Amino acid sequence: MPVVEQPALASVESAVPARYVHKRDAAEVLLTGWSGLRPDSFIVSARWPRTHRFYAGQAGLHDPMLFAESVRQCFPLLSHTGFDVPFDHHLVWQYLSFEVVPTAMAVQDGPAVLDLFVTCSDIRRSRGRVAALTFHVVGLRDGVHLGTAQARFSVHPPSVYRRLRGPHADAHRAAVTAGRPPAPVPAALVGRADARDVVLSPSGRAGRWTLRNDTAHPVLFDHPVDHSPGMLLLEAARQAAHAACGPRGVYPVRFESTFLQFAEFDTPCHVTAQPLPTGDASRHRVEVLASQGGRNVFSSVVTALAV
Repeated sequence: MPVVEQPALASVESAVPARYVHKRDAAEVLLTGWSGLRPDSFIVSARWPRTHRFYAGQAGLHDPMLFAESVRQCFPLLSHTGFDVPFDHHLVWQYLSFEVVPTAMAVQDGPAVLDLFVTCSDIRRSRGRVAALTFHVVGLRDGVHLGTAQARFSVHPPSVYRRLRGPHADAHRAAVTAGRPPAPVPAALVGRADARDVVLSPSGRAGRWTLRNDTAHPVLFDHPVDHSPGMLLLEAARQAAHAACGPRGVYPVRFESTFLQFAEFDTPCHVTAQPLPTGDASRHRVEVLASQGGRNVFSSVVTALAV
């Protein structure tokens, strides 16, 4: 663990500019500052609201997706500030694994203030610019270990991204193909209080659902995108795992996720959940797969604790 004395971070009352974390709504920015430790290491400060309109938490604990979103926001922030990646370049997830410590996730009287220590490895460059890299993140809250994450993503200039995406490259046109999302499953089935936050629709088969791309959702679709966002797929994994664990409440503590292909708007995306053996009635593991046209586009193994 790097030792830092008085890092040059912004005030925890402020936030980094929204465009640095690829958000339009400044209220959704969780990061408040950053400082370089070495060319490949950084410390990033984050601030979580006590309550959040979408990442609401449960059982007196912050939503683990706040940690995932904080890590996601580190990708563009450090790409732009630490590696000079232009703002018009596209960042594409390859995998994300993260784990949180429930005792450090307790909701307290005020906002949660975090320090995220980020180390970059396996940095690949093309024509002098970063083309891919891996993040290793250790999160502390008031000096107490809160969680860890490891993620890899690739970086594509506009011309390369257009070739990669072909007819799906235009975000505004792609959003039109999403159409109106199908009706959601009952919110309680997937651990949600509001039907508008449900990302799964019934498929007529047990343990299988259809992904809902609600492009009007203010958090998951903060700005136009040309494919199902990574955070939407993670939320689908969380909700599918909750449904697979039955009526008792569960609190996810670990996600091991791989983004295999782009999940497109114009083809139904089917989500399945299969419980895995754990030998512990209080601990659940669920394998979640998302597929389109018979091919997996996303996979995640979710570990959750009974609450």
